[in-house]
Amino acid sequence: MSNTQLQKLELLEWIASLQDKSLIERLSQWKEQHQRVSIERYNEELLEADKQIEQGNFLSHEEAIKEVGSWREE
Repeated sequence: MSNTQLQKLELLEWIASLQDKSLIERLSQWKEQHQRVSIERYNEELLEADKQIEQGNFLSHEEAIKEVGSWREE
């Protein structure tokens, strides 16, 4: 068994023994954020983005820079 396989088994055992609900929720959120999407889902998201742009729901470059700058102040 390779080192990577052993690490994965150790992680599985650790996750299976977790009792901390907030940690389990954070791990679930991380998984959702880092999971690959299907090509179908990706294309759906592109179509939705195009629709939003056509409806005028977007920020100009200047507006985006301003918004990102405000994140530092929070």
